[in-house]
Amino acid sequence: MISAFLEALGAVGPSTDRAGKMDLYGRFIGSWDLDVRQFSDDGRERRRAGEWHFGWALEGRAIQDVWIVPPRGEARHGDATTRINSYGTTLRVYDPDIDAWRIQWTDPVARSFLQMIGRAEGRDIVQHGTRPDGQLMRWSFSEITPNSFLWRGEISADNGASWRVNTEFTAKRKPLSF
Repeated sequence: MISAFLEALGAVGPSTDRAGKMDLYGRFIGSWDLDVRQFSDDGRERRRAGEWHFGWALEGRAIQDVWIVPPRGEARHGDATTRINSYGTTLRVYDPDIDAWRIQWTDPVARSFLQMIGRAEGRDIVQHGTRPDGQLMRWSFSEITPNSFLWRGEISADNGASWRVNTEFTAKRKPLSF
C-alpha cells in the first residue's frame, strides 16, 4: 500500500542527532517551479518548465527530492526517452564521519545513476562526482534565498581545468496550499 510506504519513508523534520547539519539542504523542503535550460555539446539550448519537490526522509536523517522535467501533465505523454524527459530522485544523507553529504541521483528514464559528495562552499552548495564516462561533474546551488535559487549542472572533460554548463534550473518556491 503506497500510503504505508510514504509514511515509512517520510519524516516531519530533521533528526535531533543531526541538528544543524540538516539545514544545508533542509532549507529547500517544499515544492518549486523550474525554468529549465539544457545545453547540448554543440551549445544548442532547450528550454522547458519543470517541478522539484524536497522532503524529509528516513527518520529525518536524509532529504529526498523528486525532479520532473517537463512537469506532470500533457507534456509528459509519448516516449519519455526520445523526448529527453526526466523523472528522477536524489537521496541526500549527511555523513558525520566525513562532515559532508553523500548523494545518490537516480533517473530511471535516462538510466542515469550518479554518486556525489556535497558541501557548503561559501554561501553556495557544491556537489562533486564523476560520470560513468569518466568526466568530472559539479552540481551547485547558488543565489539561494528563501523563495528562489539557481541550480547548475556542469561537466569537465579536462579533469577540472575548465567546466561546461549542461543544465541550469531557475527555481521559484511554490506557495503553500492548504
